[in-house]
Amino acid sequence: MNKTDFVDAVAAKAGLSKANAKAAVDAFISTVGDALKNGDKVILTGFGTFSVSERSAREGRNPSTGEMIKIPAKKVAKFKPGKELSEGIA
Repeated sequence: MNKTDFVDAVAAKAGLSKANAKAAVDAFISTVGDALKNGDKVILTGFGTFSVSERSAREGRNPSTGEMIKIPAKKVAKFKPGKELSEGIA
């Protein structure tokens, strides 16, 4: 499911126009992104938790040349599904 399909599904389930559903989805994505940029967690009970994790610097190997390279430390977004979501897809 891509973003357009998701917007269509939200519009159908919520009884919204596609334009309003797209605005709601965009607002959700923007809000979660802003919270993660500020280092906050977003906890949606029953759905899951969005958070930021730090990966430490490490050495890796360039697969095409076999040369050792340094991979810098960086922050990555994580999602941990909630209990209800996990049980619902099992």
